[in-house]
Amino acid sequence: MMDRREFIQTTIGMVGLTAILGEGTVTAKEHDLMTVEGPILSDRIGVALPHEHILADFIGADKASRDRYDPDEVFRIVLPHLQRARDVGIATLFECTPAYLGRDIGLLKRLAAATGLHIVTNTGYYGAANDKFLPAHAFTETADQLAERWIGEWRDGIEGAGVRPGFIKTGVDPGTLSEVDRKLVRAAARTHLATGLTIASHTGDGKAVLEELTVLAEEGVDGTAFIWVHAQAEPNAALRAKAAERGAWIEFDGIAPQTVDHHVKLVCEMKDRGLLRRVLVSHDAGWYHVGEPAGGVFRPFDTLVTQFIPALKKSGLTDEDIEQLTVKNPREAFAVRVRRREEATQGS
Repeated sequence: MMDRREFIQTTIGMVGLTAILGEGTVTAKEHDLMTVEGPILSDRIGVALPHEHILADFIGADKASRDRYDPDEVFRIVLPHLQRARDVGIATLFECTPAYLGRDIGLLKRLAAATGLHIVTNTGYYGAANDKFLPAHAFTETADQLAERWIGEWRDGIEGAGVRPGFIKTGVDPGTLSEVDRKLVRAAARTHLATGLTIASHTGDGKAVLEELTVLAEEGVDGTAFIWVHAQAEPNAALRAKAAERGAWIEFDGIAPQTVDHHVKLVCEMKDRGLLRRVLVSHDAGWYHVGEPAGGVFRPFDTLVTQFIPALKKSGLTDEDIEQLTVKNPREAFAVRVRRREEATQGS
């Protein structure tokens, strides 16, 4: 078994930051965002939603199957919500449903083509919720073996559909990282070094985030390659600031009509600390809930534009601040680019 550095060097030599698309070769320098319809220049990102969902199936990794829903029904129900997002000015949506939790590449391609939205999907595994959504091999394979799977989706496309992931989605439980969660973080780090894909990690509390950042540093990955998903769940503002100062992106998702005031407060707090350039905002909305009649209640993707941005302006944020939050920060956060930590220590 090759050691970590040999594994990374071998994989980078094979993949680099290059995606083979048809007869052409496209590098991340030329096209640094990867959508389900292919690479785009970062200046086309427009207003972006960094964390949303089209469909999710919470039955568990061992039972999740596309036989459990009708993709035509899902398409019909979700389409008007995406069209509404497009109508209010959203240009890009990052779809954060991972494998074994309802990721459906064919459905995402259909919806992107029908709406004109840039939709971005992911690779990686979700280790939160006490590992309910992890496949059996995630417990037995090494970090290198898991990384090889995820790098393969970048190199070869997902499920033979010709679609490449635009970021890595993982998740860990709160508090001290479990053995399998720590392994997932290492696998994500090694995948990042081989692909340049950003790591978005479902992480409820600051203790787990700081441990994740330490693992990434051991693997040679800079904190700027990491998004703290659900940072609004951490009550300690100092911990959020500490993570941001280590380079992490602080994502306040969960924006909804009833949470607008709270999320405005969170954003203003980060601005007051001089950390607005490390903040991402999104709804964590949708989604067609497999197993519920007609997918249950679908939460729309327009509150950020129709209510949240006006509230931010009322609180004193400028148009420049708004552009920073909704365009510039997502563009920088998800650019396909290796963020290497120069002074890394050897991981276990």
